[in-house]
Amino acid sequence: MKLLVYSHDAFGLGNIRRMVAICEYLLKALPDLSILVISGSPALHQLRLPAGLDYVKLPCLSRDEAGNLGVRFLNTQVDETVQLRSQLIRTVTAHFQPDAVLVDKKPTGLKDELQATLDDLQRYRPQTRRVLLLRDILDSPEATIAQWQQHNYYVTAETYYDRVWIVGSPEIFDAPTAYQFPPSLRAKTQFTGYVRRGCGQRSAWSVRQSLGLSPTDPLVLVTPGGGGDGYHLLNTYLRSLTLLPEGTQPHSLIIGGPELPADKKPALLAQIEATQQIHWLDYTDDLASYMGAADAVVSMGGYNTVCEILSLGKRAVVVPRTEPVQEQWIRAERMDAMGLFTAIHPAQLTPAALTQALIAQLAAPSPANTAIDMDAGQRITHLLRELLQHQPHWPVQSCPLPQLEIAA
Repeated sequence: MKLLVYSHDAFGLGNIRRMVAICEYLLKALPDLSILVISGSPALHQLRLPAGLDYVKLPCLSRDEAGNLGVRFLNTQVDETVQLRSQLIRTVTAHFQPDAVLVDKKPTGLKDELQATLDDLQRYRPQTRRVLLLRDILDSPEATIAQWQQHNYYVTAETYYDRVWIVGSPEIFDAPTAYQFPPSLRAKTQFTGYVRRGCGQRSAWSVRQSLGLSPTDPLVLVTPGGGGDGYHLLNTYLRSLTLLPEGTQPHSLIIGGPELPADKKPALLAQIEATQQIHWLDYTDDLASYMGAADAVVSMGGYNTVCEILSLGKRAVVVPRTEPVQEQWIRAERMDAMGLFTAIHPAQLTPAALTQALIAQLAAPSPANTAIDMDAGQRITHLLRELLQHQPHWPVQSCPLPQLEIAA
């Protein structure tokens, strides 16, 4: 079987990390599966990729904190680059001839770059199953409904996709209801639960030993995810340590993230040099190992980080992003209300507020096992196998190979 995965990732590492984690589950359960990922994420070459998965790297686009798109590396215009990406996606799909296509988040891709491929598949390979994968929360209901209406996503999802899978739980957020899915779209929508993350490649003892810590030394892991907009959190955390009485500061491991702006890093490192018991890493592809060794976590509120916190049962202070979408805050606020961790709105983030929340988390018992469904990997595997087993026996056709027609 051949699975094509599309993940656009114009900001941060969240989408591509989530998709790779899902692919790992699928490859373990379906040994005859081959997965080809198409993405513009520059982080792909840094991730530990499983056997059976390869990728095609698209020219990279970027999105700032206000949501504005730009071209990250090439000296080209956005529309020109999107057209190039669109033609590359069509060509790869025509050659790969997948049995199923898994599309991350946007029904027609970034700036509709996937639309031509969807048209090709519907016309020439109707036997290829198409699945739209949505995270638990996209944005506020008002913003999401307006966007889906503006871009005609409701009709696209009904017309071009066989299934819609939501990696979340209706107990946290009932997306079909909140986003007003029409009945026909609800009928093909299924919740899969959240993506459970593994324990990492190294033991807690090994991680602590590498940091020079004893088993009883308190350790706080601080992670802003990709780091693109994490400076405020990291700076506030370092300032919060100065409010603690001398001799009570925990050991800290700060992982800046590969997208931390280069001009912000020197100021952070200068603060670290003046503060004892702090370790710094630019990046790791094994965050779970470090999180497993920590007594508490201070983080932003991305989907993957929250799933890692829940999977490992960690005490945490989560400071979610609120721009350009409300997704992280909605999730963090609801999970805070369930007692899973403490959430601080970024507008209320101060050294004093962070210190108070962290002290409370370090003193609290480890979170008990919750009833939150964390079995997305197993359920998606089952759903994919079921979907392909019920694949209609259409006459197999090859998509005609598109010619690259890039505007001057």
